[in-house]
Order: sequence, then C-alpha cells, then structure tokens
Amino acid sequence: MAVLTQVKSTRVAEEATYAKTILAGDGWMHELLPGKVLRIVDLEGNQAADTLFFDSENPEDHYSAVATIAAQGNIYLTTGSVLKAESGKPLLEIVADTCGRHDTVGGSCSAQSNTVRYAHEKLHMHNCRDTFMLQMAKFGKNYTKRDLAPNINFFMNVPVTAEGGLKFDDGVSAPGKYVELVSLAHTTVLISNCPQLNNPCNAYNPTPIEILIWDK
Repeated sequence: MAVLTQVKSTRVAEEATYAKTILAGDGWMHELLPGKVLRIVDLEGNQAADTLFFDSENPEDHYSAVATIAAQGNIYLTTGSVLKAESGKPLLEIVADTCGRHDTVGGSCSAQSNTVRYAHEKLHMHNCRDTFMLQMAKFGKNYTKRDLAPNINFFMNVPVTAEGGLKFDDGVSAPGKYVELVSLAHTTVLISNCPQLNNPCNAYNPTPIEILIWDK
C-alpha cells in the first residue's frame, strides 16, 4: 500500500472567492480559468467525491486515468500529481492534500454496478452516473453521457490486492481533510458527491463536501 503523503495549504478559506456546500447525492459543474485554485473539503470524513475534468475548449479531451497513472507511475493521487487529459495535456496539479491518497481506478457507482455489487433490488437507488448526467444536462454546452470517462474518487480508499483485484476499504480521510488543485488550463470540473448507501467506506452515511475557489 502506498505511503500517505500529506501537505497543508497556505491558503485561507475566508479569502476564497467562491464557496459552495454540496450535499450527499448532489452534483456540481463549474469552469476554472488557468491559475484558479480549487479545494474540495471532506467535511465529515470518509465521503467520496467522484470527479471528472474536461478541457473546456475541447470537452472531448477529458481527464484520462491511464495517461495520469502512466505519467506519474502510481495509481494513487496526492500532492504533485498532474492530472492529464486523453491527449496528454496537463489539466490540473494537486498542490496540497491533507488526506494523502485518492483513488483513480474504482470508478463511479451506477444503477447497473449497484445490482452487480450488491443486489438486483438496488437498481433504483440514486447513483453517481445519474448525477453526472443530470449536471451535464443542466450545464449545457453539448456535454452528454458520451463524455463520461473513468473518474477520480477523491477521499476514497480502494486498495489493490496481491491478486490484482480491488477492495473498497474503510476510508483514510477524516473531518476537514481536503485536496487542493491548481488549474493549468481552462478546465471544467464535474463532481458527484456520492450517495452510496451500500458501501461501508462511509459507514453507510453519505455526507456533504465543500468547494472553495481562489483566484490564484
């Protein structure tokens, strides 16, 4: 298992130019100009913030887990990780992280995955894929479900087993932990604050996250 790397930010929350609380099960989509700094705060601990990034000028060039993992030689994200698009273009860099490790391979929950992982009667339950699609429809600018790609799960703990499988383990985050990223390009952020009631990583109790943005 990778060693947790924690780096605090020098930015003060009261000086942020934008702040928003996203309740569990809700989503958010927003554009960041180059140089803007985005902080995602795990307010109550062990919540999963499913997140995608797009090149705002070319939305088809979305965040690529493969390009990002290959460039850094690590499947986990933390301070210093550069999030790359399919083209290899750097979109953002993590500049502070008090959690220490974030998942790149677990993906988002969906109606279909809920039935496979848990039970067929879970088909109707709220899920991140539906939240992603709702936010894209509200945002406009021709984003559709075809633009969805494997996402980042900020604050989620998904170790890889010795056999090469994945485990959805108890979280390594805690109340107030955060990850902070600087936008290296004109970037669009899409977040689903996971509503998952079946996964024990959040003690079956999804909780809010907070978004803060600074101009620099």
